[in-house]
Amino acid sequence: MTNTSSEQVTSGPIWRKRTTRQELALWLGWLVLAAFFIFCWQVMTKTTIWAFVYDAPRQALDIGSRMLPPRWEYLPNLLEPLWDTVAIATLGTFLALFMAVPVAFLAARNTTPSTRFIRPVALLIIVSSRSINSLIWALLLVAIIGPGVMAGIVAIAFRSIGFVAKLLYEAIEEIDAVQVEAVSATGASKAQIMDYAVVPQILPAFAGITVFRWDINIRESTVLGLVGAGGLGLRLQESLNVLAWPQVTLIFILILITVLVSEWVSAKVRHAII
Repeated sequence: MTNTSSEQVTSGPIWRKRTTRQELALWLGWLVLAAFFIFCWQVMTKTTIWAFVYDAPRQALDIGSRMLPPRWEYLPNLLEPLWDTVAIATLGTFLALFMAVPVAFLAARNTTPSTRFIRPVALLIIVSSRSINSLIWALLLVAIIGPGVMAGIVAIAFRSIGFVAKLLYEAIEEIDAVQVEAVSATGASKAQIMDYAVVPQILPAFAGITVFRWDINIRESTVLGLVGAGGLGLRLQESLNVLAWPQVTLIFILILITVLVSEWVSAKVRHAII
């Protein structure tokens, strides 16, 4: 009797994690992934000169030995470019806020005047700004405005509009609708609803986004000088052109300290606000 029950149990359907079709699909996916990896590797190494790759460790050690010690006496020459870098990031952030706030209100579903016409235009502005790197913006603006700090400020502003507007319009769409309805019930105008029900709810998010973007802009503004947009990047490009490696080391150290300070300030401010 016991053997019969055991045969009935073992003769039933066997549980499997995946069906045969699912397993075949899984293996086919891995095969496609491997083929894609091999194709990418062939494209990537098509023009590679392997002699340079094999010699890279020796070259890196050689350059590293020339970079030390840093040329500390070059520091006074970097103070003005450092000030320009901070100015580019700060003024670019303020300029971006001036343009991003209206775009965010036009993009948010609950505040835009028209979801069919105006909202798509606002979203297009946001996507256009976010799809182009600040270095590319700087290249274009140096050709249009000319080299200097102004091109860097505008490049940072154009790049930041999409970032600030996207995060801000998402914050606007997530506000508590009950507060808006309560203010509307008092007979308030649209401006008063915006002033008393919408803006107070998004102010902490707006402050956090602003400080966070300023922190990012500090890092991005350090390299804009490589294309002629002023700041520390300009001195870095000059030093690289004449192979002044000790000066390059000093610029790297200054950039690192600047980024660390900006991150510390950003973290402190956001912790105090949020």
